[in-house]
Amino acid sequence: MEETAGFQWRKAITTFIMFIISVIFLLPFLWMLVTSFKVESEVFTYPIQWIPKHWNAIENYREVWAGDYNFYLYYWNSIKVAVITTVLSCLVSALAAYGFSKIKFAGSEAIFLVILITYMIPAQAILVPQFILYRNIGLFDKHLGLILLGAFSVLGTFMLRQFFMGIHQEFIESGKIDGANHPRIFFSIALPLVKPAVATYAILRFIWTWNDYQSPLIFLRSDKLFTLPLAMQKFTSMSGEFYSLIMAAAVSSILPLVIVFIIGQKSVIEGIALGGVKG
Repeated sequence: MEETAGFQWRKAITTFIMFIISVIFLLPFLWMLVTSFKVESEVFTYPIQWIPKHWNAIENYREVWAGDYNFYLYYWNSIKVAVITTVLSCLVSALAAYGFSKIKFAGSEAIFLVILITYMIPAQAILVPQFILYRNIGLFDKHLGLILLGAFSVLGTFMLRQFFMGIHQEFIESGKIDGANHPRIFFSIALPLVKPAVATYAILRFIWTWNDYQSPLIFLRSDKLFTLPLAMQKFTSMSGEFYSLIMAAAVSSILPLVIVFIIGQKSVIEGIALGGVKG
């Protein structure tokens, strides 16, 4: 009985400490959100006014979205690139993971090892060859080039392969007995069984692509093709003296990430739990 009471106290203290840490981590985001509602004169008041005296949210967000700055265009560019890249990357990584885990062919382990080794190469080390290649084949300064850069992921292939390996071979064999080929087995049997893992990777891939600054900086030149990371830098240089506008743009830029995570958090939890069981 005493041990149970002691455990409950330790659990309560741990929960309280984690709550405090969570609040500390959330404070910068809360300040960003509150600042986007303020008039400029109240942004740096001390002590911090967590509840604005004068609300200016409508004007701030209208200036961002309907002002001289084409925020909606950059927003659409990011959505297009992130969504298409995520879909292609999930499909390609899942197909590769299925092939390396369920299809036995000569040299499969060696090929997979080579793919894993490429993950050790820093992305910055191959920027110059990629730039030259893209310029020569006509993919420079195009969204298609950005999409193809993220269409294959070594990490995604490795992660999904671990989940595909957890599928019992009996499922695959039963599909073959029924006359199904590998594409049919993949889409009808294997893929539904690892759906939480694919959803988890899709969320990660979307976030990585949405926040990517380096690739658009190197491979895009036309202003009309800019994604939000480049657009935020441009907006900051144009509105550097108006932090309320910058915070309104920042809140708008992270809103899709919040929505995606809220929608997919159940799948993320299921994917983590499934990974723990498989491990």
